Amino acid sequence: MLTKIHRAFNIAMIVFPWLSLLFLGKRNIIRFFPAALITIAFEIINAKIGQMRKWWVFYNKRNSFLLNELPFSLGPFIPGSMWILKFTYGNLKNFLLLNAAVDGLFAFILTRILEKLKIARLGRLNECQFFLYLFYKVVLLYSAQYFFENSRRYSDGTNLDGRDLNTE
Repeated sequence: MLTKIHRAFNIAMIVFPWLSLLFLGKRNIIRFFPAALITIAFEIINAKIGQMRKWWVFYNKRNSFLLNELPFSLGPFIPGSMWILKFTYGNLKNFLLLNAAVDGLFAFILTRILEKLKIARLGRLNECQFFLYLFYKVVLLYSAQYFFENSRRYSDGTNLDGRDLNTE
């Protein structure tokens, strides 16, 4: 059975990041969602592997992927990826630095908070390994966005919705 804190945390973790997309803009959502979706599919597979190998442990007695790992993937991961791409796509150095900061915040600070709230703790991974687990997926995210940006271009330099990509 989920504790009240765990249930409230899961709901907040899903609702608030998705509500933030109201401020991202329709054009940016359409532009960055495919890359975020590919990355989240990869993340869900990795989370399943992490669950099986006990890289982290949830205090919830029921070992449920749906109630434990999935809210972390669906909540902050997709909207966060789109926000990071919006602010940094086209500047790889800034993209890597911002992702390192966000992933470091999660790996080194949020994991301790989750442990104090009795939601989850790291198992067979230490904080540095968990940071690397989070951070290595940024290569996939940036590569997927690069692929989608270049596949949308026509020979005249516009993309599928007719915008001139040379001025962006």
